[in-house]
Amino acid sequence: MVDVSVPSTKTDVELADVVRRFGPKYAAQYGHLMMPSQSRALSDIAACCTKELGGRFYRCDDCEQSFWRFHCCRNRACPKCHGPQTRRWLEKRQTELLPCDYFHGVATVPSELHDAFRRDQKFLYGLLMRVAAEAVQELCAEKRHLGAMPGLLSVLHTWNGQLGYHPHVHMLITGGGVTADGKHWQPARGEFLVPVAVLSRKIATKFRDALRKQKPELFARIPAGVWKREWVSFLKHYGHGNDAVLNYLSRYVFRTALGNARILAVDETHVTFRYQNRGAGIWRTMRLEGVVFLQRFLQHVLPRGFHKVRYYGLWHPSKRDLASRAWLLLILQNPAHTAGPAKIAELIDALDELAELGEPPLDDGHADTPCCPHCGSPRTTLLAKWPKFGVP
Repeated sequence: MVDVSVPSTKTDVELADVVRRFGPKYAAQYGHLMMPSQSRALSDIAACCTKELGGRFYRCDDCEQSFWRFHCCRNRACPKCHGPQTRRWLEKRQTELLPCDYFHGVATVPSELHDAFRRDQKFLYGLLMRVAAEAVQELCAEKRHLGAMPGLLSVLHTWNGQLGYHPHVHMLITGGGVTADGKHWQPARGEFLVPVAVLSRKIATKFRDALRKQKPELFARIPAGVWKREWVSFLKHYGHGNDAVLNYLSRYVFRTALGNARILAVDETHVTFRYQNRGAGIWRTMRLEGVVFLQRFLQHVLPRGFHKVRYYGLWHPSKRDLASRAWLLLILQNPAHTAGPAKIAELIDALDELAELGEPPLDDGHADTPCCPHCGSPRTTLLAKWPKFGVP
């Protein structure tokens, strides 16, 4: 491993190139240890936007050049499948959100728990997401803090900038909530929602108690010192209204462990990528052997069927009527916010679908008419189709 601070020149290389070059060697060495979702990620990313997944053949009506547009894999671990469609989807969500302040929270676990998380990913990832949201809701329910039920959108991430293993949960929390009688919207007091130190201790306690009760055999293998350590949480005012929410969605919900823009070079044996040293505020580069790079990347491919985006409080599917009431209460308190009827239920449904698939569903892969890659003209004509795993 080489870690340097001198920036490298970006080459035209993508994660798919890395997978195609080193994937077979990785599978030969570690295939017996891979989860089905990891094996699927390798095959999907390698085939993404290639003839293997099918595509369409177009001719430009202006410059008369012809070109192929191959279908994407839509695997949620693939960085290529998060692009223009996601941006267009986000633009359509702007009239569907609560016009209030928002807070950004993060819940992490001590490094001593990482081995346990690797062994029982579905359970422990889900447990962390649940207890973090419950801790926020319980503190918000106390009148000295908020005295109301907020809405929470939680997203699981498992990586740091160097692709190291770092399970943590990002939470978007409404800066206020509906009171217990359902008649009032109670706003947060400025840029304060709940005390962070108390939140950290509450998350640790709830996680410990739930784990001891539900998985006693796993709890017995965890060092006792973990529960005496200070767990680290983060909570800060994030912004107001749609801009804050859409920024959150684009930064956290749709992010993959590594974007193509961060891959700088690939040679016969190594991969060079960049990462941000957040403490120093600078970008650095790292060079890893190809198999080691894929090993780091694949540890962030989630188990099949695991939902990395979940909703709590006002945004829980069972509370949709209360979420609509929250919007009405906000509008009554501040008539200046007249963006249109709230569609929280539709937002949750669409976000679930998009976050799990990796991009908005498009008819037959890429049913939208593409612009010409040669001259940029939107006037293109479909000439032929190449079916998936087939011949024209």
